[in-house]
Amino acid sequence: MTPEGELLLRQGAADLGLHLDAAQIGLFARLLVLLTETSTQMNLTALRDERDIVLKHFVDSLTCLRGGWLSGEGRVLDLGTGAGFPALPLAIVRPDLRLTPMDATRKKVEFVDRAAQALALENVTPRVGRAEHLGREPGQREAYDRVVTRAVAALPILAELALPFLRVGGLLVAQKGSLTPEELEAGTRAAAEVGGELRRVEPFQLPLARDARTLVVIEKVAVTPDRYPRREGVPNRKPLFWRAT
Repeated sequence: MTPEGELLLRQGAADLGLHLDAAQIGLFARLLVLLTETSTQMNLTALRDERDIVLKHFVDSLTCLRGGWLSGEGRVLDLGTGAGFPALPLAIVRPDLRLTPMDATRKKVEFVDRAAQALALENVTPRVGRAEHLGREPGQREAYDRVVTRAVAALPILAELALPFLRVGGLLVAQKGSLTPEELEAGTRAAAEVGGELRRVEPFQLPLARDARTLVVIEKVAVTPDRYPRREGVPNRKPLFWRAT
């Protein structure tokens, strides 16, 4: 990581109230190298520029710490982790969290696993699979304190796929871009259908880059009905209460 990249990372984290020590900066620098080198061999991320990776992957991942919704120790599922975001940055700054990055694409999960081992992130345990299947497995269903998602799907889809993983009292912390009133309404209704209740909608700007972001927090207030999540592919094809084109 160049001095300019390190400065961006420190400034972006500081805007979120985070102080990164030298060891953490070193881990981010190693992650940058692993990500850029591996991306030349497989499609991990469309971002190639250091500034974009630092701000739109590393700092953006840390924005789910806004508001203290991930405070305390706990078991956290990163649903649709892709190349490991937000799970890997969270693991670097929050070693107290037990993180499970999950994705349906095996090659991406294998990268996340290699990166976690290379960085000695012992609090990361990746899983390959689809939410429609894993969300019904003993040991996975209603087993997590928090679920985090980053630009994965429309809010009604996220609610159906994520809430089955949460224990009652757990939180879905969804990182979104701009959020329309229609998507928010459908997401709120879908959350209620699967045992959730909207707690917070917080629009903000990504530090330094100033891109529009929204943090949506949904609390699991009741056990998810057995019929959810629906079978593979249905939540995406026919989202609850959502008819967006």
